[in-house]
Amino acid sequence: MTENRAHELSLEDLSLEDKASLTSGSDFWHSQAVTGIPSMLLTDGPHGVRKQPEGGDALGLGQSIPATCFPPAVGLGSSWNLDLIRRVGEALGDEAKAEQVSVLLGPGINIKRSPLCGRNFEYVSEDPFVSGRVAAALITGIQSRGVGTSLKHFAANNQEHDRMRVSADIDERTLREIYLAGFEYAVTTAAPTTVMCSYNKINGVYASQNHWLLTEVLREQWGFDGLVVSDWGAVNDRVAAIAAGLDLEMPPTGADGQIVDAVRRGDLAESVVTTAAERVATLVDRTANARIDGHTYDVERHHDLARTAAAESAVLLENDGEILPLTPGGHTVAVIGEFACSPRYQGAGSSQVVPTTLDNALDAILAIAGSDRVTFAPGFTFDGNPDSEKVTEAVDAARRSDVAVLFLGLPSATESEGFDRSDIDLPADQIALLKAVHSANPNTVVVLSNGGVVSITPWRKYAAAILEGWLLGQAGGSAIADILFGLVNPSGHLTETIPLRLQDNPSYLHFPGSAQHVRYGEGLYVGYRYYDTIDHEVAYPFGFGRSYTTFAVTDTTLTTGENSAEVTVTVRNTGDRAGSTVVQVYIHDANSVIDRPTQELKGFAKVHLEPGDSVTTTITLDPRAFAYWSVEDQDWAIKAGDYDIRVGFSSRDIATTDTITLSGNIGPRPLNSMSTIAEWFAHPVGGAVLGAAMAAAATEDSPPIAPELMAMAGSMPLGKLAAFGLGITDEQVAELVAATQQS
Repeated sequence: MTENRAHELSLEDLSLEDKASLTSGSDFWHSQAVTGIPSMLLTDGPHGVRKQPEGGDALGLGQSIPATCFPPAVGLGSSWNLDLIRRVGEALGDEAKAEQVSVLLGPGINIKRSPLCGRNFEYVSEDPFVSGRVAAALITGIQSRGVGTSLKHFAANNQEHDRMRVSADIDERTLREIYLAGFEYAVTTAAPTTVMCSYNKINGVYASQNHWLLTEVLREQWGFDGLVVSDWGAVNDRVAAIAAGLDLEMPPTGADGQIVDAVRRGDLAESVVTTAAERVATLVDRTANARIDGHTYDVERHHDLARTAAAESAVLLENDGEILPLTPGGHTVAVIGEFACSPRYQGAGSSQVVPTTLDNALDAILAIAGSDRVTFAPGFTFDGNPDSEKVTEAVDAARRSDVAVLFLGLPSATESEGFDRSDIDLPADQIALLKAVHSANPNTVVVLSNGGVVSITPWRKYAAAILEGWLLGQAGGSAIADILFGLVNPSGHLTETIPLRLQDNPSYLHFPGSAQHVRYGEGLYVGYRYYDTIDHEVAYPFGFGRSYTTFAVTDTTLTTGENSAEVTVTVRNTGDRAGSTVVQVYIHDANSVIDRPTQELKGFAKVHLEPGDSVTTTITLDPRAFAYWSVEDQDWAIKAGDYDIRVGFSSRDIATTDTITLSGNIGPRPLNSMSTIAEWFAHPVGGAVLGAAMAAAATEDSPPIAPELMAMAGSMPLGKLAAFGLGITDEQVAELVAATQQS
């Protein structure tokens, strides 16, 4: 069936009522079917297929058909491995086809503005560059199987508090550079079949009925040719939504008649309804292969892939004295913590997957180390209430072992879709347990399970090693054991900064807002953009990740193009183990005359190296890498001048810095009477015109303006000089402006 076959079959013959019905679902998960156009199934989720069984209730969290639970975005993004992420996408596409799912509702790439957002486990990063690349890789993989995706939540859905009403109040430049940029990259490079609008308002207008967002930006500027679907329940005004560019309302509210009535009244053009119906029909055709019987997938192979992905997603934060890796069959190990046998492997809410199988770390450690070398103690319960008997048992186990491995983290009740966290602390009973265990055995390793970052500073001194395990999907337990015993070398890197304390976060004073408004007062300075610009100490910087080996950048070569560059980097494994690392490229505007963060990530590559080996990789920096959003020009602008190219292994671990000079793409700004004296003298024509006029006006009775007065007047508009009696008239100002326009 060709892409437009559904249209050729029936759209021109459909009644207005039929076309209107195509723009809403038939039930919670299916689109409407009309003559010649079948229904399609849309379902969660971003890291695994959550298909409800026939006859099941609409949500039925925890009751869906079993599917592979891959690491959620908080983990998968930390792998920085785009090829791996694409392969995960292919597996997701295969499983969706096996269940005849036409559209998988993901990926989610909202920016981690605050570590308190309850849904951060479902998002990639505080940075739009890495978020967009991860999303594009996942979309490419899923859609290669003929299954659609839904890039979400568009846009500025950065909190759960009051998410269905709150207005995210954001200046345009911040919106473009931080909160839309990841979506833009994914749309323009990977062409998701659908984009899902968010619940919230943006600057006072609901995303579901925001014409600027859904039509002007998404379609006209980015060239999106797919379908816009609502988040479930995000539509507040059916007519306003379809007029703004929303094509499919989910789930149905029975309001199709409102669209028909609006057309009959002349308040809505029927062509708008036809266009939306055509987009639905086109999506039906694009995903036709997903509705064919007989698709299967290899459950064991997908579990193995989930294990590989989990292992690459964990981030080694500390390893004092190289306590890790442990020696299989050598060390005696006390495994402590309920998470070791009752793993928390995904977040709570709509993305919950029923796994095909579920590994736990305790069983995996026993399999590697041997049951005679391992002692287990739960140490705590998930209700947060201290249990002295469990603590005593854990301390005793630690005292009798060479190493104590504590599995700590956030219980599922503390972070979820639907609400935000109130702090970023580990439960107090777990910290108390850690202190007690450490006093009995300083060889204490902490493995974390959490969807949002936790504060590590209060208890850091009680851990010889810290492995950030995030939420790692159904194979996370085995992956953690592989890392602990050195069967896998950790290679994850942070995609978000871990602050010393919550109050350090730049959004702290503005999150989550009040009176149905949240002001993004930190502007561009989200995450590392803020911490690095003001040189604020952090617990662990953006891009950070340790390994059991060491790496060095041994050479960088820059080739400059037209407002672009290629960075060729050679990385060497200087240690004695094979391993992988992420080389990162940051750009610093060396002579910025605009408000910009001190550096921004604009390129990365994950490389694998045997001991002593080197690898050379080339990272392309296109013109967009150097651009900022010019509100004045309503376009991306590149300032002429010098740019530092910083190469390293995190935002705070820069190995080399080289400088290039770009010509830019900004011409001289037109001058007028309200342009400042400084702007006049900086202008290639205006400076000469004004300088000549001032020299001609200088006489013995009216000497040139003194330097100190000129410095003070630098920020004064030229037209204001007349009011201060500084030897220039309004007429002369008009003549000067005209002279610059004629040159």
